[in-house]
Amino acid sequence: MIILGIDPGIATIGFAALDFNKNRYQLLQCGVITTPAHIPLSERLDMIYSDLNELIHAFKPDVVAIEELFFNTNLTTGISVAHGRGVILLACHQAGLKIYEYTPLQVKQAVVGYGRAEKKQVMDMVKRLCGLKAAPKPDDASDAVALALCHARSSTSLLYKGENKECSTT
Repeated sequence: MIILGIDPGIATIGFAALDFNKNRYQLLQCGVITTPAHIPLSERLDMIYSDLNELIHAFKPDVVAIEELFFNTNLTTGISVAHGRGVILLACHQAGLKIYEYTPLQVKQAVVGYGRAEKKQVMDMVKRLCGLKAAPKPDDASDAVALALCHARSSTSLLYKGENKECSTT
């Protein structure tokens, strides 16, 4: 199963293509999609949509694991991220992919075993589980790998019944 992990954003979107087979993880590629701040939002969204479609075409994922939005103190940033996330969901839906959403707490629990783990602990486990010499950089790419790992580990759990919290938009 190829899982496309996505850490949504507007300026920087993390992505990871992870091949999960018989409890083995092979990181095919990870990185970021970036958009320049000085261009209109509609152009940035178009860039995200185009780049994500290229990733879907290149890796032909079976499913997508994306982080649920968490609004903390900066509502303006949250709204921008929501725009980017909407375009990501649209591209994945149009490609016929099943979309699964995970909270940061669920990702940490699945990857580290503790829902309140520090970011450094998550990055260290990403490195270990994927057999890498170092955690992926930038952090958005590492977060996307963690999302893909979260889905891989959740989908094989004895508690998983094949109907994980699939995105409400699909």
